[in-house]
Amino acid sequence: MAAETRQKLLRTVKKEVKQIMEEAVTRKFVHEDSSHIVSFCAAVEACVLHGLKRRAAGFLRSNKIAALFMKVGKSFAPAEELCRKAQELEQITESKRNQSLPNQDSLRILSRLPSLSPQVVRNLWIRTALIEKVLDKIVLYLVENSSKFYEKEAILMDPVDGPILASLLVGPCALEYTKMKTADHFWTDPSADELVQRHRIHSGHCRQDSPTKRPALCIQKRHSSNSMEERPSPSARDYVESLHQNNRATLLFGKNNVLVQPRDDMEAIPGYLSLHQTAHIMTLKWTPNQLMNGSVGDLDYEHSVYWDYAMTIRLEEIVYLHCHQQVDTGGTVVLVSQDGIQRPPLRFPRGGHLLQFLSCLENGLLPHGQLDPPLWSQRGKGKVFPKLRNRCSQGSSDSVSDKEEDEATDYVFRILFPNSQSEFVTITHPPRLPPGAPLLSRSFSLHLRGQPPTKGNLVVPKRSFSCPGDPLSPTTGNSLAPELMDQEANIWQPTTRKSSCSSCTQCSFSDGGPPNGCNHERAPLKLLCDQMKYQIISRAFYGWLAYCRHLSTVRTHLSALVNHTIVTPDAPGDALGGLTAEVWQRFLQDCTAYKEQELLRLVYFGGVDPSLRKEVWPFLLGHYQFGMSEADRKEVDEQVRACYEQTMSEWLGCEAIVRQREKEQHAAALAKCSSISASVDNPSTVQRMMHRDSNSSQSCSSDRQSLAHLQSDSDSSTQQELLDMYTINLHRIEKDVQRCDRNYWYFTPANLEKLRNIMCSYVWQHLEIGYVQGMCDLLAPLLVILDDETMAFSCFTELMKRMNQNFPHGGAMDTHFANMRSLIQILDSEIFELMHQNGDYTHFYFCYRWFLLDLKRELVYDDVFAVWETIWAAKDASSGHFVLFIALALVEVYRDIILENNMDFTDIIKFFNEMAEHHNIKQILTLARDLVCKVQTLIENK
Repeated sequence: MAAETRQKLLRTVKKEVKQIMEEAVTRKFVHEDSSHIVSFCAAVEACVLHGLKRRAAGFLRSNKIAALFMKVGKSFAPAEELCRKAQELEQITESKRNQSLPNQDSLRILSRLPSLSPQVVRNLWIRTALIEKVLDKIVLYLVENSSKFYEKEAILMDPVDGPILASLLVGPCALEYTKMKTADHFWTDPSADELVQRHRIHSGHCRQDSPTKRPALCIQKRHSSNSMEERPSPSARDYVESLHQNNRATLLFGKNNVLVQPRDDMEAIPGYLSLHQTAHIMTLKWTPNQLMNGSVGDLDYEHSVYWDYAMTIRLEEIVYLHCHQQVDTGGTVVLVSQDGIQRPPLRFPRGGHLLQFLSCLENGLLPHGQLDPPLWSQRGKGKVFPKLRNRCSQGSSDSVSDKEEDEATDYVFRILFPNSQSEFVTITHPPRLPPGAPLLSRSFSLHLRGQPPTKGNLVVPKRSFSCPGDPLSPTTGNSLAPELMDQEANIWQPTTRKSSCSSCTQCSFSDGGPPNGCNHERAPLKLLCDQMKYQIISRAFYGWLAYCRHLSTVRTHLSALVNHTIVTPDAPGDALGGLTAEVWQRFLQDCTAYKEQELLRLVYFGGVDPSLRKEVWPFLLGHYQFGMSEADRKEVDEQVRACYEQTMSEWLGCEAIVRQREKEQHAAALAKCSSISASVDNPSTVQRMMHRDSNSSQSCSSDRQSLAHLQSDSDSSTQQELLDMYTINLHRIEKDVQRCDRNYWYFTPANLEKLRNIMCSYVWQHLEIGYVQGMCDLLAPLLVILDDETMAFSCFTELMKRMNQNFPHGGAMDTHFANMRSLIQILDSEIFELMHQNGDYTHFYFCYRWFLLDLKRELVYDDVFAVWETIWAAKDASSGHFVLFIALALVEVYRDIILENNMDFTDIIKFFNEMAEHHNIKQILTLARDLVCKVQTLIENK
């Protein structure tokens, strides 16, 4: 018994740990007041208290966990610190309950303390230990010293279960828990209707581009690489606090009064420059001093215009640092990103802060990156700017002039990541400079891989890729080197400059020197221009070729989802009016008046007139064939009716046996339970019960004879298996029929009986499949429209030929998910990226019910009728997978709401569950048809 209790406790903890870890993976965070945390704390507390000795629990203490932890704290330092914090929380909670604040410190802590539920208060010590990340250590200490605190049967005394319990707690203790969600969750977690209303109010200020207006291959990023500056979120106070050292990011450098000129029409304003490093990225932030002042009112502070000037720059997107040293100031740095955009200059105050910033940046880049050229280490001075030595052509002696050390020299540093594959070609023009070289007064250099600098006005760093015919590929690029090197024997020497960037003044040339260089320098420049022109053309060609190959892959992959013939609503006639009574009567009178394709086109674009659905649906579902005469249709009806009646008689006879067998089993169970008491109190009771059962068995003999053909063809084991299988399905059908759309006006008890008869008849014919939950949902709309058992049975049988594979015994659902993933990735990559980032729910499991029931539970009945007849007609008109495009249209209609609220898997399931039966089906069907046309156009390359 003790072993079973231990295993039960351990299984409970395993279950709660699994739920917490899954929540952490899918939602990227776990809230402190999550229901999983409450359940987890209760399960751990039950294990810790199991088999606890009375003296360890405290004789007079009501809180046994508190008494235990306080005893452990006397010899275990982490438990001692935990006891202090838990006692403070208990005191503050008690003070809050009594509304009496002991001192100002408690007032300050109380203002930040959320309202705790009774369950949280009851497990406060375990919860505090979890949040403080010491719960696993304390439990491990209890396991190692279990003889002091526990009885022999305790789970922590067990040599196997105790260590397992301690190891299970390591994962939850390693997680980060958040307090972001407040008690007023109505605003932080609004309903779907609230989100839709908010979107309608603000939609006038949002972008107006519809998904149907975007190009076929729409590749958009939610965060553009060009937009570095973002408003802080979620709170201005949190943003300012993030500028300091914290447990998530390391502060490498910080300097106040760094000047930045945000706009040309403004004066430079001072701000705080900080360099932060996390596990993977480095971030440079500049915040105006006005935002660092905490005395501004909250409302004005949050909406201050200075937030527009704050900068947040990711260093991985920066390629060059242009450093300009001035004698009378502290120096200026201009950051140039991969796209060539220059950030506003950062002007440092005097005192060597520019060199200190570069030194901190270089240390932060290691070991994955480096500055090129690196800073020099000089004895007694630390890191200094690199010095280029003068090298005479006649001699080999190196020297550094004393005058050069006193002059301010401009530099260009490049950020290199040697292990990165993102090598690229950068073409810069004067006054931009080559990477890793001082600014030059007259000329600029060309860097080829493995070659020394040579003259020219272009800079060509490392290349991103080579291709056949590329003039700078490894096979052809080196052929330029001898000719270019012959032109170069000059000595480079840094000179004093005031500016070298487009943000500063233009370059100053030496007196008497031509602005564009001499004729001796123009020959390699023309050669380089020609070669770069060929290279740009070749890269444009290979980019176009890659796009064409990608487009070919898209066409091949999506070609099976749509018909290749595009059907339009306006040719040969307007189909938006749908299938009207006039058109249908003309067709019935003369079957050659309209072709089947034309009728399906009318249904696809405009639907069926509601008064005609009872007549048209049998044609759409395949009960009738278009072109059948009235006599042929009557013959089909008679055959179906005869089959239905035969099936009814068979399963009704089997049901009678099942009912009688259940009565016998029930009577036997009652007799067994009451046999002892009945024999003692009144022996005649058992005799009367046995006599009644005997009469019941005789009355059932006629029902057994009704299945004589089954008994003659099968042995007893097959009969028993058949009865057992049908009994299981019968119970499932009865349970689902009673709760199928019970609030809809049509389903009176008589019509529910019809629904049951049709479902039992279908299952009797398909016992190998049986009844699966959801089949009643597919049958109910058919019975509402057709209102005839035989016709509904036949149409349902035809419908299930397609829908059967959606149920668990089929494999169509995985295909639907894969196709949905391909469609949304190609047609709307932005929302696909969101799904991939927020827990990666690109498996599209939230669409499961949509595909299973053709969106029956998402819509009201009138909308279900319109959607279903469009799906049936779309098979020949546009796509046999039209339900995929309806599902995609559902996502696209609410795409802006999904993006704005950054929904994860849980959010999107909740949103669509709440939006059920509130969709605008006309808008959704129109968008679905447009999406089909877009894919068809993409495949045909029109």
